[in-house]
Amino acid sequence: MTDIIDGKQMAAKLRAQIGIEVARLRETHQITPGLAVVLVGEDPASQVYVRNKGRQATEAAMNSYEHRLPPSVSEAELLELIERLNDDAAVHGILVQLPLPRHIDADRVLNAIRPDKDIDGFHPLNAGILATGGDALVPCTPLGCLMLLKHRHGDLSGMRAVVLGRSNIVGKPMAALLLRENCTVTVVHSKTRDLADECRRADILVAAVGRPEMVKGDWIKPGATVIDVGINRVDTPDGKGRLVGDVDYASAAAVAGAITPVPGGVGPMTIACLLHNTLEATCRQHGLPVPAGIFEAAWG
Repeated sequence: MTDIIDGKQMAAKLRAQIGIEVARLRETHQITPGLAVVLVGEDPASQVYVRNKGRQATEAAMNSYEHRLPPSVSEAELLELIERLNDDAAVHGILVQLPLPRHIDADRVLNAIRPDKDIDGFHPLNAGILATGGDALVPCTPLGCLMLLKHRHGDLSGMRAVVLGRSNIVGKPMAALLLRENCTVTVVHSKTRDLADECRRADILVAAVGRPEMVKGDWIKPGATVIDVGINRVDTPDGKGRLVGDVDYASAAAVAGAITPVPGGVGPMTIACLLHNTLEATCRQHGLPVPAGIFEAAWG
């Protein structure tokens, strides 16, 4: 019987525990974590994400600051806003919602965020620290994936993990996190020979390639844990469309020992980990210890 990994339920428990830690921080040190989210343009999906992030930050008793800019905003104007947020002591975490319009250099904007306020973990300094095994702010989606895996398996040492996808946002940091947990890690991608065979070797398979239902059931080792990062909208006869992952859920669920659904798997954990990173950044900026055991306390 395949276990369905309920990311929505686990994220709710994590947010509740973060709320407890935020309340303790406010009571003990009179500090309230502040999250600033910057949205450029009117992409419908991005607007939904920003709205959810702001709502959940508020529910966790954090201060939420939204900056909505028109698609015509210049790169210079956006960089000026980032600089103001860098200098604002009430803002502890900065997130720029991607994608950005084509006339704006996304790398330049992300690199302008102060590393200690980079709660997405995309700044080269944070990426480099993570890649070399150090302690840095970690990209939220890979962190959420790791917490789902650790909740299911506990110790991941010695497990064979395959990461499908090599993006800077998910694939590479996911591999670094799994290495840090003493997994044997393989990163596969579009140029990998015998891609399906490589996936079949995995005790843990993390799919983050952005291709709808690419991973079939016969790509999966019986009993493996499958973490599906993909969120893809596909057409349906009624014209409404539906969301699917990078994994063909029906065939994969017949083989896997555990699997995340789409939606309701990794997505909710990403936002919960964003709040976790905001709390962590706040503590670090004030020279306070980061609360230990938040994930363990959330899930008992």
